[in-house]
This record gives sequence, C-alpha cells and structure tokens, in this order.
Amino acid sequence: MARVQPPAVLFALIGLAGLALPLVQFKPNRIVPGEGLGLAALPGGLAAMLALGAVLAAACWSGWPAVLRLAAAMVALIAVTLSLGAVAAHLVPPGNMLARVAPASGFWLLLLAFGLMLADAVNRLRPSLAVRWLMLGGAVALAGTILGSGALDGVSVMREYATRRELFGREAQAHLALAFGSLGAALLVGIPAGIAIFQSPRLRGPVLGVLNILQTIPSLALFGIMIPIFGWVAATVPGAARAGVSGIGVFPALVALFLYSLLPVVSNTLAGLSGVPAATRDAALGLGMTRAQLMAGVLMPLALPVLLAAVRIVLVQNIGLAVIAGLIGGGGFGTFVFQGLNQTAMDLVLLGALPTIAMALVAGIALDLLVQSARRDTA
Repeated sequence: MARVQPPAVLFALIGLAGLALPLVQFKPNRIVPGEGLGLAALPGGLAAMLALGAVLAAACWSGWPAVLRLAAAMVALIAVTLSLGAVAAHLVPPGNMLARVAPASGFWLLLLAFGLMLADAVNRLRPSLAVRWLMLGGAVALAGTILGSGALDGVSVMREYATRRELFGREAQAHLALAFGSLGAALLVGIPAGIAIFQSPRLRGPVLGVLNILQTIPSLALFGIMIPIFGWVAATVPGAARAGVSGIGVFPALVALFLYSLLPVVSNTLAGLSGVPAATRDAALGLGMTRAQLMAGVLMPLALPVLLAAVRIVLVQNIGLAVIAGLIGGGGFGTFVFQGLNQTAMDLVLLGALPTIAMALVAGIALDLLVQSARRDTA
C-alpha cells in the first residue's frame, strides 16, 4: 500500500513555496531592485505551475517508482532552468541592453526542491559506482550544453558574463590555481607530517594543537594577517619581492589557504595510518619488510580512503575560501563577488558565487565517488 513519504512532503512544500513566490525580478537596469513576477503572471505560466505542482504532489507517494521519480525531477529541473531564459527573452525588449531579468526566490526554491527530489531518487536506486560516474558526467555535460546553447543568454547573470568573458576565464584559472595549488602544497607537507606524528606519538599533541589554533582563526582575519607579514618580508628580505612574495596578491592568499589545509591532511593521515589493524602491521614485519617498505607498501595503501577524504575536505573548503582572496588582490571568482557588493549589483555577485558553488559541488561528488572506490578496493 502506497504511503506518504515525509522527506518527499518536505520537498513538495519547498517547491510549492517556490511556485507561490516570484520566479524572476524584472529590473530596468543592473542596480535597482526591480519588480518580482510569479510564474502565473507569465504566458503559459498557469499550465506550468499545474504541471510542476502535480510532479511535486505525486512524488510524495511511496508507490511512485524511483526511476520515474528521477526522470520527473530531471525534466522539472531542466524545464525550470529553461523557463528562466524564456521569460528573460519575453520580458526584455529587443535591443535593450540595460534591462535585466534576474532569478528570484521562487526560482531558487524550485531548483532546491527538484534537486532534493533528484538526490533522493538516486539514493533509492543505489546505482553502481560506474553509473554514478556516468550520471555526474552527464549532469556536467547537460549543464554545459544548456549554457552553450544560448537559451539563458538573456538572463542577467549571463549578460554580466558576456561583457566580462575574457576576465571570467582569467579569474577562473586563478581560482583553480589557488584551490589546487594550496591543496598540492598541503599534501606535500601534511602527509610527511602525519607520518612523522604517527611514528612519534609525543609530537602529536604539539603539532595538532598548533594546527587546531590555525584552523580556528577566521578566514578574513587570517587573510588580513598575511598582508603586513608578507609586506614586511617583501620590503626587507633581499630577493623576496622578485620571487613573488608580497603583502597583497596571489602569494598571501595561497599561503593562507595552505595553512587552512594542513589540519585535515595531517589529522586524516594520522587517522588512516592508525586505523590499519596491528595484526596487519605485525604480519608485514614478520615477512621481513623494513619499516619503509611497510609504510609504502601496506600502511599508505590501506590508509588511502581516509587520505582521499582529506583531499575532498580540503578541496571543497579551498574552493569556497578562495573567494576571500579577492579582498587582497588574489584574483579568483571573489573578484566579481566583491565588485558586485561594492556596486550593489547582485547579478555580478552571482557571476562569482554560482561557478564557485558549482565547482565545489562537482569536486565534492567526484571525490566522494573516489573515496567509495578506494574503500571497495581496500576492503
């Protein structure tokens, strides 16, 4: 007998709130607040509301197959996204370069509702790792196809992108360099440090204590501390400025992200190595392995899932924290975020925030799949 599912009811309530709230904001220019317009006020909007509401209501019943739930959620997400572009093309007069159509609260709530429904359906289906990789790749390809098709070109965020295409590409490269560069440096330093405190227990307290203190410093404060420290180094140490050391720019941002990354890497390395059963270590030593061979051939491979979990934590964290680098001239998507805040232009803020969120989501899901694969291989 079909029953009502509480999680699906929550998704439906979020989606119904999205249908009731404005879908878009029509603004005469990029700065003024504008007027909110609901889906019902738009051509064909009433039929769309009924269709989306029916999907939300049907998803509440447990008798609905998970495959059908997945397909309906995907179609609804695509429909809501494409409707944003269609509304923008309808509302903005041809040749008008000042008017803006921005997504409003109803749009974001609908995306949230159908996104949760999609995730719930995937969880119920329990697909294999290979299928999950295909689904992730398909989602990225679909998003790229929609963006590349021009269907959303009339939306305010895409208009901001169109006028800053080259700058966006440079800042995207800078953002990736900050996130992956700090991750690479943390792995080079953190893994040997984790191995050292695993082999010397008396060092664990001092090392982890210092790293915990660094982790508790607020991000804005840590980025601010870098300015006078490295400004002084660049001004007083011969050759430091020529080597790229400066109080503002990429170098202090990279150092700050590196410091934030150390605790997850060091602590997870220690946890992974400590989690290897003592019997396994004794057996390897009994076979004549040296301690170096034991570490490289047994302990590190068995600790790999925990190390990959650290990589996931650090990468997702640094993709988000790299936005703050825009405050000290480090580049990245934070450049658009803080420009938008200074100009009271939320479309410009979204130009920096949305790709940051998308990158963090894709990185987090991909590394989750890698962790699951590593755990399966070491089981």
